[in-house]
Amino acid sequence: TLSREDKTQIKVQKNSKMVNKNSNSAETEMNKLGSQKLPAGNEDASQAGKLTLKTPKGTRDYGPPQMALRNAVLDKIVKVFRKHGAETIETPVFELKEVLTGKYGEDSKLIYDLADQGGEALSLRYDLTVPFARYLAMNKITNIKRYHIAKVYRRDNPSMTRGRYREFYQCDFDIAGLYDPMLPEVECLRVVCEILNSLELDNFIVKVNHRQLLDAIFEAAGVPQEKFRAICSAVDKLDKLPWEDVKNEMMSEKGLDEEVAEKIGSYVRQSGCSELLEKLSNDKALVETKTGSQGIEALKLLLHYARLAGVIQHVSVDMSLARGLDYYTGLIYEAVLVGTEVGSVAGGGRYDGLVGMFDPKGKQVPCVGISLGVERIFSVIEARAGATKIRTNHVQVYVAAAQKNLQDHRLELCTMLWDADFNVEQSYKKSPKLLAQLQHCEERGIPLVIILGEDEIKRGVVKVRNVTSREENEVDRENLVEHLRKRLVELETGSS
Repeated sequence: TLSREDKTQIKVQKNSKMVNKNSNSAETEMNKLGSQKLPAGNEDASQAGKLTLKTPKGTRDYGPPQMALRNAVLDKIVKVFRKHGAETIETPVFELKEVLTGKYGEDSKLIYDLADQGGEALSLRYDLTVPFARYLAMNKITNIKRYHIAKVYRRDNPSMTRGRYREFYQCDFDIAGLYDPMLPEVECLRVVCEILNSLELDNFIVKVNHRQLLDAIFEAAGVPQEKFRAICSAVDKLDKLPWEDVKNEMMSEKGLDEEVAEKIGSYVRQSGCSELLEKLSNDKALVETKTGSQGIEALKLLLHYARLAGVIQHVSVDMSLARGLDYYTGLIYEAVLVGTEVGSVAGGGRYDGLVGMFDPKGKQVPCVGISLGVERIFSVIEARAGATKIRTNHVQVYVAAAQKNLQDHRLELCTMLWDADFNVEQSYKKSPKLLAQLQHCEERGIPLVIILGEDEIKRGVVKVRNVTSREENEVDRENLVEHLRKRLVELETGSS
């Protein structure tokens, strides 16, 4: 007969064998799984450890310093838009593909098409102008002054240093409605000049031209009418390519004779102001075309209004400006930063026929607008800021503790100040070191810090410290809100 100790030993041995058996079985199954080929859908998972983290081509991340700069730029832009009476709208980031098709000339190839997700052919918006025209037609709106700030997408060749991305913000200001000539246009010019001046980008030129004058140049040079838009797209490249390259494109790709191309070149390489328009007025070949005189007179009227609007010093009539998009019908303009690699930072013009393309009855709504490429503007301002430390938060007051375990008192004080509409922050540690709290305020640019201690709590007071000057004042709790508001106003205005 087995003793109790023997029976226990046998039981332990059996359990041990079962554990080993199960362990071996699990190991065997894992080995089997490892030897099997993963299904195609799981191949990415096996490569997850080899993933190189990066943003997609033509995009970038914006950290807190960049976002602080960016938001400051956008705030100034919006301020100008509102100053001129504009109201804002929003439209979807993607549109029906047919809404965007045929509106951008040769640039249509840059549109991002989306995979079919439910029976609709969709594309990411290329700009904010075509969606705006669709919005007007769909909602039967005939008069509006609107601004719209949102992302657009272009499958372009990016140049990150020049602020050219595939995903970027546009800031649009448009006036829709039937009005007298050049009054809406000159306000658009005034808007872009105000914005660039407010951002201290003072060295800029706003190039202007007129589609009617461009058409007259092509007609006078002998370009067949069916090739007007194609030649217009070629001329639009003169800001990036030398004339000889554009001329060769006109001849080899567009089928123009060299004599015709040279005639176009004799016009589009000219720029100036009133003197240029007077010269063109005496050009018999131009004024005898269908639209030459109309285009010249329209530009003369614009310069007259630009002088009254105080922006004439920035305006230049540039015959090479073409704006290759198909929907422009009248005045076109482009703002260029002088002395930078960025080049154009804003562009726009009149597009009277675009809304009618979407209206069932073809009803037209005349429109004119300007679009700012905020990424390009931002790249210049970011480079100008250089290594300057930028404040990335809006905290006005930091609540600090001088002794341990005062978290309840700190939270109560924070709550009181949050209720009074202050921007307030505190440490999330129960017993933070005072020096660490003060250093946090200095590093983050927080102007005021309230220091709580056991003695101050008993006496119903706090110490308010100016982080920069390190000056301290003892303030009664009941007077704290009023005291802080006064101190913050003084700091904002620079008074002591």
